[in-house]
Amino acid sequence: MLLAFGFGSGLSPKAPGTAGSLLALLCMPILTYLPVWAYWCMLVLAFGAGVVICNYADRRLTGHDHPGIVWDEFVGLWLALASVPASWGWWLAGFLVFRCFDIFKPWPISVIDRKIAGGFGVMLDDLIAGCGAWLVTMTLVWLL
Repeated sequence: MLLAFGFGSGLSPKAPGTAGSLLALLCMPILTYLPVWAYWCMLVLAFGAGVVICNYADRRLTGHDHPGIVWDEFVGLWLALASVPASWGWWLAGFLVFRCFDIFKPWPISVIDRKIAGGFGVMLDDLIAGCGAWLVTMTLVWLL
């Protein structure tokens, strides 16, 4: 449950998803030391572990995708920031775009959130939000 609740960040009384994403953001200076191939391997492993971790937590808590489960925010944000220039400005931009995708859940994120249950569903909607945020952020990188 410690990982599912993002090392306690998911216990925030207000905006636990944002609190989890902020803690994930604070990991970025360390993650930039990984070679690109290792970063992507870490993402795949974090997603796979997240399916198991979030499934375990989801079965023990009331309702689907309990707000305190924030491991999915960690993985989604790390995906959103993959290949983004390693600077706090770009990381904060990616963070804000990711939070918009995660909070407002545009199509197809909203459909996935409603239709796919268990740990895979918990993880998948944030993975798609991370993909959308990555596309927007990398477009900004390219334009600027």
